[in-house]
Amino acid sequence: MSLVGSYVAFSKPLAAVIPVFLLAWMRFGIGAMAMVRWLKKPPSEPALTPQTKRLLFLESLFGNFLFTLCMMYGVSLTSAVYAGVIMASIPAVVALMSWSFLGERIGWRIWVSIGMGGCGIALLALSGTTVHNGWVASSAPRLTDFQTALGVLLLFGAVLCEAAYSVIGKRLTQAMGPKRITSLINLWGFALSTPMGVYVALQFDFGSVPAPMWLLLVFYALAACVWTVWLWMTGLKVVPAAQGGVFTVLLPISAALVGVLVLGESLDKVQFMALAIALAGVLLATLPRRVPH
Repeated sequence: MSLVGSYVAFSKPLAAVIPVFLLAWMRFGIGAMAMVRWLKKPPSEPALTPQTKRLLFLESLFGNFLFTLCMMYGVSLTSAVYAGVIMASIPAVVALMSWSFLGERIGWRIWVSIGMGGCGIALLALSGTTVHNGWVASSAPRLTDFQTALGVLLLFGAVLCEAAYSVIGKRLTQAMGPKRITSLINLWGFALSTPMGVYVALQFDFGSVPAPMWLLLVFYALAACVWTVWLWMTGLKVVPAAQGGVFTVLLPISAALVGVLVLGESLDKVQFMALAIALAGVLLATLPRRVPH
């Protein structure tokens, strides 16, 4: 989740020089090349059932394809700090979906956490705070209130996609190994992004991309498609989905830190308060319960 937070933040400078659909297509392509060996079915693994195939498609649709588009467009219209605040609601949403679809029990603290996460997002969205674009501020046009609100909605869409990804992933780990899950959902992501990716690539001037951005793209692709997915699926094999969602608290912290310390974004009082409220909700939901003697 720390890696996810960092690549969420770094997607902003990448999306500033590479169109989003092309960026997504190249990300999945690099990931596919890195995981060719993982596609082969291990002898001990059962054949894919129709239900598992559907889950693999849905896992890629929500967790790879739609999450990538919502996240990159959302960050491009707001900032990494905004993404950090909104992504702080992921643990609560994961818990809610785990309760709805997996039958996992959640207590009153999760419900309060959901409310606090919503308050943090609402404070950010309704504050009218100016988005400071850090290192791109001098070249990027000033964002309107409508664009910022749209960015907030897209980032919350990414939250819903990430939560669905966690819940579906828990089901998949009961039938498949982490490496094969990682490679197959990435392949679906590549297929889904290919039509628009090819269309944009035919009109794009690749020579306009600075050399450091290509290195950042490779890190982004490997982190987003290989490392984070494999680590997450490996963890979900032994951890309940709702408890796994707790660790997504590292995503908003990492995204906000990268935005402020690396990309030169500002963290004003309203944004800090919104992040504090959202993270306080996460803390409430994740503190260990006192066991009666």
